[in-house]
Amino acid sequence: MHRTIFTTPVVNTVLRAFSIAFLKLKGWKLDGSLPAEHGKCVLIAAPHTSNWDLPYTLMVAFALRLNIYWMGKRQIFRFPFGGLMRWLGGIEVNREQSNNLVAASAAALRAADGPVQLIVPPEGTRSKTRYWKTGFYWIAHTAQVPIVMAYMDYERRLSGLGPVFQPTGDIEADMQAIKAYYAQFKGKNWQQFDHA
Repeated sequence: MHRTIFTTPVVNTVLRAFSIAFLKLKGWKLDGSLPAEHGKCVLIAAPHTSNWDLPYTLMVAFALRLNIYWMGKRQIFRFPFGGLMRWLGGIEVNREQSNNLVAASAAALRAADGPVQLIVPPEGTRSKTRYWKTGFYWIAHTAQVPIVMAYMDYERRLSGLGPVFQPTGDIEADMQAIKAYYAQFKGKNWQQFDHA
């Protein structure tokens, strides 16, 4: 995995202090922590309903001492912002050619030295969607790493890390359990989030 803002010395320390102060000023509370034995994992990012999710997610990641990577559509990696997006932990995804995305992501997770948390929004878009994409599930299952249920509840100004979930391979039962957990949270534009 490439170097990011989370692995850059000094910058990491300064931005962690800023993130904690900013979140506190805005009234956000943080909950949970990443268990040491699950340094490599897939983080579900839900509900994902706004562009504001990215800056808040980055600040929460600093505050909770995470080393996150996230996937974004290739348009946001174009000049002049591509380098910045990668430094912020971005991994470019070509949605038209994403058939090997699961295998490539799982291989990158397995090969990474040290703790790596790959954030994947199950909706795959900020727009209203009824069906969750299952890429996050199969990345974790293929890499044999757990899923950590991260959340951001704008109504309660609460964000953090929920339960650790080990995929069983029974995707229907597992997705039902995961979606049931997320039913309690409201994104910024919560009307767009369908957890049915």
